Amino acid sequence: MTSKRKNDDESGEPTAREKKKQKVAIARTISVQPAPSNAGESAVAGPSNVTPVNSLSGLPSAIDVEKFVEARAFEIDAMQKAIKTAGASSTQRAWQALPRHLRRRAASHDVRRVPSRLREKARAEMDPVRKKALGQSMPKLGRNNRLCRTDSFLRRQRDKSWLETHVWHAKRMKMENMWGYRLAVHPTEKAYRPSHRASIHGSIVHDASYLTLLEMKGTEDILSKVLQLCCDPQGPNPGSKRYLGGSRVLDIHVYEPAMYPFGHIGPTTIFWRPAVLPETRNDNSKMSYSQSSQAEKGKEKASPVSQINPTQERVVWLQFHPMIHDDMVAALKSAISTCLATLALPSANSVELADLRGQVNVFEIMGPKSCQVLKGALSPVSHEKRDDFLKFWLSLNDLTSSGSLPRGMIIGFKVNDPRLAFPPRNAKAKIKDQGPTITFPAATLAASEIWDEKIRTGLSKPKFKKKDIDERRSKNPVLGTPLNPLRQDDRVPVILIQRSLEQQNKESQSIHGWTLIVPSGWSMAFFNSLVFTGTRVGGQRERQTQAYEASTCYFPRDYPFTKAYQTYVLQRATEENDKWNRKPPAKRVNFEKLRTRSPWKPDWDVVLGVPKPKVGDFVSTQREGEDMIMEQEHPRVVLEPWLLRGPDIRNILTRLFGLFNQAGGLLSEINNLRVKRGLAPMNTHIEANKLLSGALVSIRISMCGRGLPEDSAMIYSMDDDESQKLNELLLKGKMVDQKVDDQDNDEEIPSPDSIIGYVTTGNYSLSRGEGFAIGALSLKALFELQVQVGRLHSNRNTSTSAPPQFLVKVRNRDSQQCRLAHVEVLEN
Repeated sequence: MTSKRKNDDESGEPTAREKKKQKVAIARTISVQPAPSNAGESAVAGPSNVTPVNSLSGLPSAIDVEKFVEARAFEIDAMQKAIKTAGASSTQRAWQALPRHLRRRAASHDVRRVPSRLREKARAEMDPVRKKALGQSMPKLGRNNRLCRTDSFLRRQRDKSWLETHVWHAKRMKMENMWGYRLAVHPTEKAYRPSHRASIHGSIVHDASYLTLLEMKGTEDILSKVLQLCCDPQGPNPGSKRYLGGSRVLDIHVYEPAMYPFGHIGPTTIFWRPAVLPETRNDNSKMSYSQSSQAEKGKEKASPVSQINPTQERVVWLQFHPMIHDDMVAALKSAISTCLATLALPSANSVELADLRGQVNVFEIMGPKSCQVLKGALSPVSHEKRDDFLKFWLSLNDLTSSGSLPRGMIIGFKVNDPRLAFPPRNAKAKIKDQGPTITFPAATLAASEIWDEKIRTGLSKPKFKKKDIDERRSKNPVLGTPLNPLRQDDRVPVILIQRSLEQQNKESQSIHGWTLIVPSGWSMAFFNSLVFTGTRVGGQRERQTQAYEASTCYFPRDYPFTKAYQTYVLQRATEENDKWNRKPPAKRVNFEKLRTRSPWKPDWDVVLGVPKPKVGDFVSTQREGEDMIMEQEHPRVVLEPWLLRGPDIRNILTRLFGLFNQAGGLLSEINNLRVKRGLAPMNTHIEANKLLSGALVSIRISMCGRGLPEDSAMIYSMDDDESQKLNELLLKGKMVDQKVDDQDNDEEIPSPDSIIGYVTTGNYSLSRGEGFAIGALSLKALFELQVQVGRLHSNRNTSTSAPPQFLVKVRNRDSQQCRLAHVEVLEN
């Protein structure tokens, strides 16, 4: 029988596998220098006549290295050639030898994408460049018509703005246009789980320079009243002594002036300029920090806040999301006009409002190793002599997490140019028996020169470029050692702010870190140092995932009824609807068959009980008159929806649960909060029942068994019989039994009238190992769930048993199966 393979015959020609094996063997063979032979003599094999000698006797006491290398030159050269040929003959290509985070998609056809050590090998592996056919190539621009790199970048930023780290992110991350910027969404590599792991066990950095920063300048009493008009009454007072000294930041929500609880705008961070400034040391000044402290010794020092004059001019910064920039500016202008008109102050006591976008850069470093990352990447100036700062900087190395520090603590100081000590080295945490030394907030510790506009403007462009720093590094006597800062080098003022994502319940995973604020023009200098410490880089997806894992609401997707939420939902609905329409009918979800009322965005009208109009959208214009008559006879219920949120929401709901007239109690609670901030009670035309019917509360949803809640999933209520039956199954430990799921499969899809809420953020929680979601529930439905729990557990012993949880059903919009879940009120 004839062989089917080409080389199976008796021709003796080696196969391709044997050729490859022979090639690798030859490449790995180390050549040996032949032994010298005398002319005219032939070597004859036979026994050796050499008498054995002791090899250790007669050795020289020293070796001449140069002669030794010359004698072994052939062996050394053979070894180097063998290493080179063995590496070249391997089946692994150049780009495959790189770690995953250094691989580039264009590495196969662009040698410059490969590191220099592998560039020659990659060039040899590439196919010869094929010349384009004549006439198909685009004509090149003339020398006079060519644009430089800076002009071409500016030309691409006509309808959007780039961050200073844009080029770095564009090479490694998925970019999209967001809020007037070109921002990174997520890394191109598979980094969802590694990014979560870094935020829990390591460190991850995010460039948040797109956040809007506003500066208000005026007298202290006016600024305090302006902020009181706009801030959430449930939160702390922005003008309290705790925050007035400038040692802490205040995270609070802002509303339209005197409109609480309506007119919700969004969250913001407020921090005052420290009232006590450190003495700046100029070149002509000879007084140091230690000398100034000795001069003040013996004098009685008052607290920083007590020295503040209420009529003294102060400065306060507000940092918030770029989507609410216009609303924030309008609200602050209205509040300023109201305060000046109420106090009847002269025009000299005006308030200045300045936009500081583009003047500072912000980095968020999260994770337990963020303290060691900052300690290794930043190098404070040598003349920093403040005792409280030195105490903090020494203790930073011993902190296992910034969560052990006071919340919102501010630290201001100066650092040397981070490029001088590049690449940085992470500090190693030293765990002590007595624990790290804790530094408490102080106005002197928070003072920084970055508040001064002249200093920020002078530092907007570094004195030395990167090539100048590299040239100095090349002249360093010992290569690889940090450069010593010179007198003409820049000293950059920075601000460190403690940042935490946490909830009061123990089930949530708290994430702690830092916010680093640096002047504009220094983004890449600090960013490179932070990245080279081994810190991962995250985009918008990673930042949202951190808030989701910590059970905290993320703006704007978890804040219904805000203008930013409406914009976000409409944009997402348009994208998903277009994607759905591009699919053929047989390959897309039939939402009509699944009885999904609103597949693209949450329908809050059905949650709040607003009846759906009977007349559809596709009605002839001839019936407009009849519709108007019907609407006059049966007017539609008009509700003003709002979100009940705040740090004191649990106490408010606890007081309302025990009242018979819960609507009146809710109106009384809102009026008490308004009076607390000096606002008048709500108008009499607002009915208590409508106020209750239009309220939503944020909730956290924990699945009882299987199930993965997704965005826009519907939350259903159950009657007493069904709830009692499922509760008994859960108490018996059958929450993962197949019978429960079979029952859900057999029953019909619940009616849309039983929808009491929607999921705003849902996914698989990596920290919990199960499905988890954050959503919003009708306050009226929450009270009904409380009454239902009281009816079903009337015989429960309140002293020994735990309080029962609210049981609901959750159904994804593209599924017909309902899953059981517990809901709990979320403090946001």
